[in-house]
Amino acid sequence: MRAFAGKRNVRIAMLHPEGRVSPVQRRQMTTEQAENVLNIAVQGTFDDCQDLVKAMFADARFRDDLSLSAVNSINWARIVIQAAYYVYAALRLGVPERAVAFCVPTGNFGNVYAGWVARRLGLPVARLIVATNSNDILARFMTDGAYARGQVVATVSPSMDIQVASNFERLLLDLEGGDTARVRALMDGFRQSGSLAPDPAAFRAIAATFAGGTADEPATLATIRDTLRATGELVDPHTAVGLAVAARHRPPAGTPLVTLATAHPAKFPDAVREACGVTPKLPPAYADLHTLPERCTVLPNDLRAVQACIRDTLAKAA
Repeated sequence: MRAFAGKRNVRIAMLHPEGRVSPVQRRQMTTEQAENVLNIAVQGTFDDCQDLVKAMFADARFRDDLSLSAVNSINWARIVIQAAYYVYAALRLGVPERAVAFCVPTGNFGNVYAGWVARRLGLPVARLIVATNSNDILARFMTDGAYARGQVVATVSPSMDIQVASNFERLLLDLEGGDTARVRALMDGFRQSGSLAPDPAAFRAIAATFAGGTADEPATLATIRDTLRATGELVDPHTAVGLAVAARHRPPAGTPLVTLATAHPAKFPDAVREACGVTPKLPPAYADLHTLPERCTVLPNDLRAVQACIRDTLAKAA
């Protein structure tokens, strides 16, 4: 974001769910004072924010008028870049002479889908383990083939508090052989009923590569504490979810297992302190984060209200 702040030919709108991110996460966004950056706190969940962004892309006039683009995993470019992480890690661990397994903490299915892309490109990936917190729609699907939406619950790993993974339909499209009509029907049914089940053959293809597991709050906090004791390393609660699930899905001997880390522990100081009694320090670049003024607009979970705010505010920065 800092690379584009202040550049008048680029206008940035950021959405986050009000009260559902950590104070450090919030301040990393809301302390940016450049006129071309708009922060919106949506009175809803991460799922609501995702739905709003997708709806804005589906509004052709709005999308074209603002030359809309995305920097989260809705954008295919981010998936491509993340796929390179898997290749880099695997090469350092002995590929192509042996395969490598990965455990990925996820809510939106973007990062772990990048691992699937790397595998389809030829990387010998033995297993992709999907690690979720209590918002476990993805882990449940990987276990029993039922993709059924539940109620979003707040956890100490808030970036994974998601019940509708926006990249999941990309996996479905791959498994359904690129049959867009079939995937559209599945997703339309999901929006209406809150659940879907792919073709059994498609699920068997998923089960051959993916596994799923869940770490609840006690397990997440215990993993932060135990990791510090065992290694001297502080990890954030999202990474802890991955480590907790990875411990229950050891691959066969000779197959390395990589758990992907997601964030600096200082972004979630309350959870880390609760787990192990240590308050992680902010990196030097963010040393003044808690003293900077914040600038943020709170809006209801309403598409028209968000679109109007983006149009009116960012038009002035054009």
